[in-house]
Amino acid sequence: MSEYIIKNGHVFDPTQGIKGDKKDIAVKDGKIVDKVGSSAKVIDASGKTVMAGALEVHAHVAGPKVNAGRWYRPEDKHFDSHKTAGITRIEGGKSIPTVFKTGYEYARMGFTFAMEAAMPPLYARHVHEEIHDTPIIDEAALPVFGNNWFILEYLKNHEVENTAAYIAWILRQTKGYGVKCVNPGGTEAWAWGLNCLTIHDPVPYFDITPAEIIKGLIEANEYLGLPHSMHLHQNDLGNPGNYKTTIDSLKLAEGIKSKNNFGREQVLHSTHLQFHSYKGTNWGDFESGAKEVMDYVNRQKNLTIDTGNVTLDETTTMTADGPFEHHLHGLNHLKWFNVDVELETGAGVVPFIYDPNNAVFASQWAVGLEIGLYAKDPMRCFITTDHPNAGPFTRYPRVYSWLMSKKVRDERLNSFKKADKVISATNIANIDREITLYELAAMTRAGPAKCLGLSKDYGGLKPGMNADIAIYNINPDKFPSTGPEIEKAFAQVAYLFKDGKICVEGGKVIDMGHKKTFWVDAKVPENKLVMHDIREKFLRYYSVNENNYPVPESYAPHQHIISVDATQA
Repeated sequence: MSEYIIKNGHVFDPTQGIKGDKKDIAVKDGKIVDKVGSSAKVIDASGKTVMAGALEVHAHVAGPKVNAGRWYRPEDKHFDSHKTAGITRIEGGKSIPTVFKTGYEYARMGFTFAMEAAMPPLYARHVHEEIHDTPIIDEAALPVFGNNWFILEYLKNHEVENTAAYIAWILRQTKGYGVKCVNPGGTEAWAWGLNCLTIHDPVPYFDITPAEIIKGLIEANEYLGLPHSMHLHQNDLGNPGNYKTTIDSLKLAEGIKSKNNFGREQVLHSTHLQFHSYKGTNWGDFESGAKEVMDYVNRQKNLTIDTGNVTLDETTTMTADGPFEHHLHGLNHLKWFNVDVELETGAGVVPFIYDPNNAVFASQWAVGLEIGLYAKDPMRCFITTDHPNAGPFTRYPRVYSWLMSKKVRDERLNSFKKADKVISATNIANIDREITLYELAAMTRAGPAKCLGLSKDYGGLKPGMNADIAIYNINPDKFPSTGPEIEKAFAQVAYLFKDGKICVEGGKVIDMGHKKTFWVDAKVPENKLVMHDIREKFLRYYSVNENNYPVPESYAPHQHIISVDATQA
């Protein structure tokens, strides 16, 4: 592979504490190295910002739910469908882009890794088909467990070892990365037309509560020592007053210590926190609960969060939180898609328009920004849009502009027709903080890499790490002063190196790179009881044979397998 030397760039790397110093970065054989030979190709980064490749910690980018959104909303492709200069295919879709556009757009923004946040185990093959077809970026997927019949039965009986053994089995069958929990117990309750809105509501027919599910999955995750912590979508998403349920859920992690060999400190990751940080009793007295939630998060060092920023676009909501999607359909009366996935989970899809002239939607915009601006440790707070639920991931540059410039966000705030209501319902007008480039590198690079257990190779620019490098046309000494300027700079990198190869140059895709699919192979002691339970339920309930359940090797031809050994746990 070629050798490169990136010279004179302003480097931002929280893994080394580098805050904009002018440094040279050497690249050889796909890795960052101390030095290269005299024949190395020189990339002049004078007046530019150099960071590690960014990591997406939570998005819905692959699988049956996403594809259902595509054929359910054919109009979405008319919002943005084009051919771009470079070696790209036709790019279609805005809120639910094609897999090709997904890879291209992430790469153009400087991303090199994305986590598919909710994989139904039964349909894992479909997820991996789409991951395989997504160009350039490395990917992984989180199987969902929070409404799985096996999990509910084992945790009801406080059987952590059996829970862990089943999780390990699912990770192998699905080539999954970790433990995702969506609306614990609530989606199973939805099969009976019910929901679990607090952590103490009973799950019908299973004699268990969301609190027991959350805590049990945290304990099982730490028993296994997985790279990533338990990844939680809390109960009561999107409803006024839900900040209390959010804090109650987060408190379940108190006193639990992380047990892993990947440098991860958190035991619980709380996702799209914006949707879970509302005060009030109805939409008439709705207001921000971001300060109360973030005050708690800031005190608890074993938690990480992502923001879930509303981008004020027309989008397509999709989640394994089936009852919420029905609730959303009742609010906007647009078309609604619902599915139950046998013994495992469910899902829903509803189109949605975040109208900036609506005071509630504009306040949601403010709440998401407050989450990021109240965070005291940028290594534990990551920027997301819960793509596509709060908006498309392609809006990240716009979210950055709001977080990095009070002037830009005040301009947006004051443009709302009901700005006075937004100002009275939130604290955004009184927050002066502006996220720095160094903090942004922590929130989009070093922090997510550490959270996902990938900090050995990702998220930084130390010698020995992967040569995933993003170079932006941003001079820190003359930082852009307007929103469009900031957006443009972050939307199209000057260069993106992926594993030491230049994949994007001048915003143009010039190489597909060699993407990898990450999954975790967790080794546990032989558990005959769990294997008996699996075989019995496949015979009695599943519509597929057990032998047809696993993801074949051919579906993930370029694997990066992370092994963990819990046989001595």
